Amino acid sequence: MENNNLLKEHLRKLEEMLLTPDIRTSATELSNILADNFFEIGSSGKILHKDGIAPEGIGVVNMQLSEFEIHPLSDEIILTTYRIFNKETQQYTLRSSIWKYMENRWQMVFHQGTKTDSST
Repeated sequence: MENNNLLKEHLRKLEEMLLTPDIRTSATELSNILADNFFEIGSSGKILHKDGIAPEGIGVVNMQLSEFEIHPLSDEIILTTYRIFNKETQQYTLRSSIWKYMENRWQMVFHQGTKTDSST
């Protein structure tokens, strides 16, 4: 497995890319980061599968990521956890993603957001 600090920075960068308009509004870019079997349980409670993503992507957000950590489950599977602050709704969520190393790159296979009342 890659050096843990390098891996942590790489996965954080991928998570942060998923918050940017360029990635979120491009089905092609999303397809490069999300595994074919990707699914998400959003903070709204809705379930989204990769094959349900519209050609215009998943919409623009204004969010800030913090408290990023990685939790290796195996050499090829990593759980990431972090906190998001949605600047538009003033809402905090706890986030977790499962990343798998396949096809010579890290791809997200699962994501979940859970609303929380505070920043702590």
